Amino acid sequence: MGTAGPGREGCMVFADIVGAENCITDPAGLRVYECDGLTGTRVRPAAVVLPATTDEVARCIVRAVELGMPIVPRGSGTGLSGGALPIVGALVIGTSRMRAILEVDIENQRMRVQPGVINLDISKHLAPLGYYYAPDPSSQSVCSIGGNVAENSGGAHCLKYGFTINHVVALTIVLASGEVVEIGSSVADPLGYDLTSAVIGSEGLLGIVTEVVVRFLRKPQATRTVFATFPSTDEAGEAVSQIISAGIVPAAIEMMDALAIEAIVASTHVDWPLDVGAALLMDVDGYAAEVEETADAAITILERIGALEIRNPHDESERALMWKGRKGAFAAMGRISPNYYVQDGVIPRSDIARVLREIAELSRRSGFRIANVFHAGDGNLHPLVLYDARSGDESERAEHVASEILQICIKYGGSITGEHGVGADKAAYMGEMFSDDDLETMHYVRCAFDATRTFNPTKVFPAPRICGDRAGVR
Repeated sequence: MGTAGPGREGCMVFADIVGAENCITDPAGLRVYECDGLTGTRVRPAAVVLPATTDEVARCIVRAVELGMPIVPRGSGTGLSGGALPIVGALVIGTSRMRAILEVDIENQRMRVQPGVINLDISKHLAPLGYYYAPDPSSQSVCSIGGNVAENSGGAHCLKYGFTINHVVALTIVLASGEVVEIGSSVADPLGYDLTSAVIGSEGLLGIVTEVVVRFLRKPQATRTVFATFPSTDEAGEAVSQIISAGIVPAAIEMMDALAIEAIVASTHVDWPLDVGAALLMDVDGYAAEVEETADAAITILERIGALEIRNPHDESERALMWKGRKGAFAAMGRISPNYYVQDGVIPRSDIARVLREIAELSRRSGFRIANVFHAGDGNLHPLVLYDARSGDESERAEHVASEILQICIKYGGSITGEHGVGADKAAYMGEMFSDDDLETMHYVRCAFDATRTFNPTKVFPAPRICGDRAGVR
C-alpha cells in the first residue's frame, strides 16, 4: 500500500500500530478523506489510520506528536461544517472500525459503546427490549456516536428530549499526551466539575473520544403524528409559536416550505400537496391519554391559525413515509438542483415568520432559490441555497448568500449554528457573535486539554493562535 516517498513512509510509521491494511496513504484511498459532508473544500491529509481500540488510538497520537503532525479526528464523515476537513500534513484518525457495543445495563438504562457505533444501531439493539436512544439526527442511519459527541448533535425530536449532551453521561478520551482519561459517571449528578459537557460539542479540539456511555429511554406508550399545511410560512411560524407558548411540548415540530415540499415529494412520492406555502410535521408522544389530549389541543391551534388541511397518518407505514420524507429532505434537493449549500442557524421561535420573509427577500435579490426545512420547535433553521457548480461563479456566490443568512440570524439574537457545528465553515463568523474576551475564555478551556493545539488546529476559532494569545477576528 502507498506510494514512494512520504506516503510510503507514513504508512510504515503507523502500520505496526494499526496494521498496514488500516493505514491509508495512497492518493486514491486518501481522496475519500479529503472532506466531510461539506464537500466544497477538500484537503488531502498525509495519512489516515483506522484504529480499533483505545490503546491503538493513544499510540497513534503519541507517534503523530513525535513527528509534529497535526491530528484531525473523524467519525463517519457526515458532518456539515468541515469539522473533519484535513489540513496539509495532517494525520486523520478515523474511528469507523470502533463499532462495538461494550456493555448494556438495562436496570440503569445505560449503554457503553465505542465511538464508531452508528446512532440508529443503538435503538435497533434496544428495540426488542422496549427502549431507544432519543437523539435522532437526519443522518442517524449513517452518523456515528463519536461524531454526535463532537458536534452535540440533535435531530427532529430534540425539542422534547434534548441534544446529545442530555443523553451522554460519561466518556473515555485520549489527550494529546497519549494519556487516557475517563470523565463523567454512569450515576446521576456526580460530584465535581462537569467535564463531560465541556467535551460534548467541542468539535474534536480537545482529544479523541474512544468510549461513550449513553443513557437510553423506554419507548413511549403512544405516538401521534400530525401533518398540517398552510398558505405561507407566516401562518406556519405563528402556529409553532402559539403551540409552544400554550405550554404544549410536542416531541417534534418540523417545518418545510413549498420548495422543500416539492423536493421531498419528488424523492419519496409521499402524498403531500404541492400548492401550499408551508407544512408542519409534528409528533406528540407519551402515555396514550396524554397524547390524545395534547395532540387535540395542538390541532385546535392549527385550525385557529388557518391550516388548509390537517392529517393524521392512517397507519405506521404512512407515518414512517412522512418522517422518511422529512429526514431525507437534504438528499431530496438533488431532485430539483444539482448542488446546494446547507446553512445552520438558530433564531427565537417568535421570529420565524419574520426571518423567513427576510430569507425570501434575499432569495429574490440574489437570484438563488432557497429551500427551508428545519426544526421549527426550537428555531433551528436549515436553509438550503440551491445552485449549479457548473455555472460560472455560482459556488462562491451561493456561499456568500449562505453567510448573509447567518447575519440575519445574528441580527435577531440567534446563533451561527444549532447542531452542525462551527468547524472550518463558520470560524470566520465567531468574532461577530462573541467578544474577544469570550473567545479568549473558550480558548483557555481548549488549552487546558490540548495546550499544543494538536487536535483540529484550524477549526472553530477565527484565527490560529498559541495558548495565551488574544482571540482577535480573522
